[in-house]
Amino acid sequence: MSLSPHRPNFTTAWAPAKVNLYLHVGPPGPGGLHPLDSLVMFADTRAADRISARAAPQLSLSVEGPRAKQLKNAPNNLALAAASALRDACERGGLGAALVLHKELPIAGGVGGGSSDAAATLHVLNEMWGIEFGQAALERLAVQLGSDVPACVRMRPLVMRGTGERLIDAPAPDLPCVLVNPGVSLETRRVFERYDQLGANRAFREMQPPAGDDVAGFAAALGGFRNDLESPAIALCSEIEKALKLIRAQPGCLLARMSGSGPTCFGIFADGANAEAAAAAISQAKRKYWARASTLRGAPAASAEDWRSIANGSYGR
Repeated sequence: MSLSPHRPNFTTAWAPAKVNLYLHVGPPGPGGLHPLDSLVMFADTRAADRISARAAPQLSLSVEGPRAKQLKNAPNNLALAAASALRDACERGGLGAALVLHKELPIAGGVGGGSSDAAATLHVLNEMWGIEFGQAALERLAVQLGSDVPACVRMRPLVMRGTGERLIDAPAPDLPCVLVNPGVSLETRRVFERYDQLGANRAFREMQPPAGDDVAGFAAALGGFRNDLESPAIALCSEIEKALKLIRAQPGCLLARMSGSGPTCFGIFADGANAEAAAAAISQAKRKYWARASTLRGAPAASAEDWRSIANGSYGR
């Protein structure tokens, strides 16, 4: 099926790292799924994959970049799954595209690389194919692809609740940061299994996200939150603890924590210069580490009415 002459026959989008600034996890419910409460922000293009699409008769995917070899034998790729899901949803089976994934983010790294790739694919092909699904429709479609994909479709500061399907926009300042992966992969399934073995958080409850208009105030407020998966992940991979200590030792570091199910960790820094210097120092000290300075992109403050809705759990439903 040919594209409209008014539609581009080539388009591209960034797929940035997703960072869990905190991640509270409850005990498993029906089906073994854990309820979550997590504040998520997204990196800039310095810590991102990239998806490109060109008009073609059939769907195909090629992977390039420094992480391409690690995906060579992967049985499924979320970017290709997203393309197929979008084509099925619009009931236009003749659509095709040649997708190219430039892979920079760590594989199984706790920064939602695959989920962000899938979300970027949905946006790119929604435009190129002229489907014109709105944001809400893309988020609903993303639910079937994975718990992190709807958040990556929205790609702005938000709180994830439920099993990732409830998204609540949240205010946050821009945060200079460093992302550090200690050169290892860690399966999410194994981390959750260890979390359950160590004793799930029976006191789990949803919390109002932190407030703060500046970096220092926001980082200080985040100190009252945690990542419940950090301890079980460290029990499986001691290199995470070493990475966290190295980040905390850098000048200007305000907070260091693991993201998601790990092993990638992040540090929030007083300013961009400190973040850049820290990334360079960590890269020099640990050659096998992946370290990137970036900025977690913020959003304006919510209204008083929005905050009341956040507090009672109804905002964004």
